Amino acid sequence: MRLCNGLSHCKLALAFAVLMDLLGGAALLVGVFAPLEIRGQDFGDLLVYTGALLVLMSLGGWVLWYSGNIDGLTSRKELGHIGSAVDRLARNLSRKFRTHRIPR
Repeated sequence: MRLCNGLSHCKLALAFAVLMDLLGGAALLVGVFAPLEIRGQDFGDLLVYTGALLVLMSLGGWVLWYSGNIDGLTSRKELGHIGSAVDRLARNLSRKFRTHRIPR
C-alpha cells in the first residue's frame, strides 16, 4: 500500500478516471485506425463516439478526485483578519439565494 500513499484521498475516483481514459482512448484509436466492417456495415464510428463518451465520463472522475483532494482552506478570521465588505456581500448574497423560494 506504500505505492498508493501519495494519492491521498478518493482513490476510487482516480481509478475510475484512469480506467475510463484507457478504455476511451483505446476505443477511439481502434475506431479510427482499424477497419471494422461486419456484414457490410462499418462500426468504426460507433467506437469513436463511444470512446469520446468514455473520455468525457473520465473527466467527471478527474473532477471528483481533484475536488476530493483539496484540503480545507482556513478562513480569514482564523488567520486574524477582519472580514471585508466583499466577504459580507458574498455571504449576504449566498443567504438570499439559499432562502429564496420560487412561488408556485
